[in-house]
Amino acid sequence: MRILFVHQNFPGQFKFLAPALVQEGHEVTAFTMQQAVPAMWQGVRMIFYGVERGTTPGVHPWVSDFETKTIRGEACFRAALRLKAEGYAPEVIIAHPGWGESLFLKEVWPLAKLGIYCEFYYNPTGSDVGFDPEFLAKDEGDVCRLRLKNLNNILHLNGADAGISPTLWQASTFPDFFRSKIRVIHDGIDTDVLAPNLKVSLAINGNPVLTKKDEVITFVNRNLEPYRGYHIFMRALPELLRLRPHARVVIVGGSDVSYGARPDGEKKWKDIFISEVRPQISDADWARVYFLGTIPYQHFISLLQLTTVHIYLTYPFVLSWSVLEAMSIGCAIVASDTRPLHEAIRHDDTGRLVNFFDCSGLVSEVCNLLDDPLERGRLGANSRAFAQTNYDMKRVCLPRQLEWVKGLA
Repeated sequence: MRILFVHQNFPGQFKFLAPALVQEGHEVTAFTMQQAVPAMWQGVRMIFYGVERGTTPGVHPWVSDFETKTIRGEACFRAALRLKAEGYAPEVIIAHPGWGESLFLKEVWPLAKLGIYCEFYYNPTGSDVGFDPEFLAKDEGDVCRLRLKNLNNILHLNGADAGISPTLWQASTFPDFFRSKIRVIHDGIDTDVLAPNLKVSLAINGNPVLTKKDEVITFVNRNLEPYRGYHIFMRALPELLRLRPHARVVIVGGSDVSYGARPDGEKKWKDIFISEVRPQISDADWARVYFLGTIPYQHFISLLQLTTVHIYLTYPFVLSWSVLEAMSIGCAIVASDTRPLHEAIRHDDTGRLVNFFDCSGLVSEVCNLLDDPLERGRLGANSRAFAQTNYDMKRVCLPRQLEWVKGLA
């Protein structure tokens, strides 16, 4: 088959699937907005497309999001026309529709089957919106803006032949009329690479090397922001440091935002919550806290391998790969009792769940596990087994994804 992938930051969620289709003998092409890409990547022909304009200054804020997606959709449409003029016609298009690129591809190739990655559908209640009372919308019209934000989703659902979603929770956010078309298949994680390593060591910010003998608490986000519970974690930090005088707390994540709104003013969420809790923490205790920013993937794996207890918090939103990677490595995990976690972390079986807003409860669960190596070992072994059974890329997820692609055609 001729298969076209569409993702503004390709490969993204398709990093295993696209090369696997090449290995099966299919002709695979990808549209990407990345300019500095090779002509071929793991057998995939890469085609750059770029936008020719920005959003209109002063456009109504409720429609600015859709205008951005329309601009990207047009850019992808124009690139598709050029490709069609060369004689190219895919049987299958697989797209992440989140940025609008695939909005108009059926206008170019009406006979192609379109499969979309169903990451999240915005709802005014029951998910991320309104979940955290500390960050409620300041404008009552935000519910209107949110409804219009789903225009991109709705147009894709009306034109798509099938969907794929990584978790049951994420699939459940989509409207009933399309949900029956969604297969729940996770992107997959490499459980062979993401495995325990008792001999691991890692130098942290030029300080003494950490090993499995050290008491290491980790917290990992793509960016440090409220959507991933950074504010809750930081508010738990003073008590956690006081109760665990030998623990090292290692925090990974950038200073921007991935999902939620940016704070008012020039300060980043990272610095806002450091400023809030720093007066409660002595200099000696603060010296045991390490902010690493973003780190190379191999160092991220080593960090999880030497972790004593891993903390993961999230709004009812997209589930992070990082918590599943921590499970595969066999970490003892304390996570928020929010719906995205319920299909991965079973309380007292594959981890411990705590109320998202309960800082003291979080500290208590972490300390209990730090004091109980046998329980950490049990939870870690269970979580690794669960990850291998349900999220293993090679043996579980990729075969199902390949079957889904063939079903599209």
